[in-house]
Amino acid sequence: MSLFSRTIAMLEQGLDYASLREKVIADNIANVDTPNYKAKDVQFKTELERALQPLEAKRTHPKHLPFRHQMPNKFLVTTKENVVYNHNGNNVDIDKEMADLAENQIYYNALIERLNGKFTTLKTVIKGGK
Repeated sequence: MSLFSRTIAMLEQGLDYASLREKVIADNIANVDTPNYKAKDVQFKTELERALQPLEAKRTHPKHLPFRHQMPNKFLVTTKENVVYNHNGNNVDIDKEMADLAENQIYYNALIERLNGKFTTLKTVIKGGK
């Protein structure tokens, strides 16, 4: 998708992350009273930083195609093992989960707005600026 630069691919990856994070948070909220349930979280920022590190490949001839790094669509779901909040072994903090859910919804909506803006721009270009 070099026509659209990497912006749409990055927005798509951000939406995938937000969707997975919402599922994980919903699971945590649904299991708030389940004995011995351990809360889960999605790690994305470290994976994003790792993926954005520029990879260098040596081109031995000027006619060789440039090397491009494809960002993997990997998110790490981790379990919080070291904390217990309830007497039944459960470590779900409902207040934190609700705050995370609200933050994730704002993030998701911002990505959707940006994606809509990109498509509106493309639509304008296709119509010839009208």
